[in-house]
Amino acid sequence: MNSITQTAVAATPRAGRTAVSLGYILTRAAAILPVAGLGWVIPLCRLIALDAPRRQLADLWRQLGVPVAAIVLFLLAWGALAPKVQTSLGAVPGPVEVWEQVGNLMADHRAERAKEAAFHERQAKRNAEVKAEGGEVKSRRFTGKPTYLDQIATSLKTVFMGFVIATVVAVPLGVMCGLSKVVNSALNPLIQIFKPVSPLAWLPIVTMVVSATYVSADPMFEKAFLNSAITVTLCSLWTTLINTAIGVASIDKDLVNVGRVLNLPMTTTIRKLVLPSALPFIFTGMRLSLGVGWMVLIAAEMLAQNPGLGKFVWDEFQNGSSQSLAKIMVAVLTIGLIGFLLDRVMMAMQAMFTHSATR
Repeated sequence: MNSITQTAVAATPRAGRTAVSLGYILTRAAAILPVAGLGWVIPLCRLIALDAPRRQLADLWRQLGVPVAAIVLFLLAWGALAPKVQTSLGAVPGPVEVWEQVGNLMADHRAERAKEAAFHERQAKRNAEVKAEGGEVKSRRFTGKPTYLDQIATSLKTVFMGFVIATVVAVPLGVMCGLSKVVNSALNPLIQIFKPVSPLAWLPIVTMVVSATYVSADPMFEKAFLNSAITVTLCSLWTTLINTAIGVASIDKDLVNVGRVLNLPMTTTIRKLVLPSALPFIFTGMRLSLGVGWMVLIAAEMLAQNPGLGKFVWDEFQNGSSQSLAKIMVAVLTIGLIGFLLDRVMMAMQAMFTHSATR
């Protein structure tokens, strides 16, 4: 800190320095909190600091009050109208019944984990006795049923795999399409043909191809996992590919010309000039692709009976118990919340890599 700055800080009253520090913190937070869905924290902090209270109250009502009020009204309408709709499984469950099933599913998960812990404890004790007698120790996996949280973890793992493969394939192809009109003309018809194909059409083909080609005595991945992941890839890569191509094609041509003047290798031009300029488009495509992949995955799991949330929904539908409909509603809300969180994660990554925040 130079002498001028020290003099200015010393001359600033303590209250003024506190206000400046608070303003700096809030300015920095304003670029981060909205991405996490916490933009309402900023007007709340400013309101506490008595910084234009009327305006902060208006912002707080818009960012927090209105969404909360809308959710409350939705829950009230749901609770009032649900009992009036009768289905083959009984009345449509309201919020209270659905919340009860959330507790039941969590209790089932804890009970299953307790069974697993007891199983491993018995196995360890038995193996210790066998080892003491000089016998051969064998370890077996716990074969209990997957719980609701296990199904969520399986779906997340599958969509992540499919999304990563789609991104690895789509971004280089999009860059090639954006840089070369010839490549774009060659790939554009294929993109337009395969982009609208439903996952329900891809899934049988993927299943047969994986069954015929993925043959191993000790496979790294289960075939059901690969079937779902590849289906997600085939349905979600197109959005990233198209957005990447548009982003690369729309960059300032002077940047590419600078690379040519400096005789930069093509790889350096792409890495230093093209990709940084096209990043906003690429991340937009990735966000859309992840959302598409998440929707596709649920449908694929339901159709193929692969482990995951889709299979959970289908099993509960086939079960037909009095609690099944409420559990299906839990799964629907879970799918929506996870989709929202995945989108927020991509927004955070976009803000981090492109130095921009989106509300």
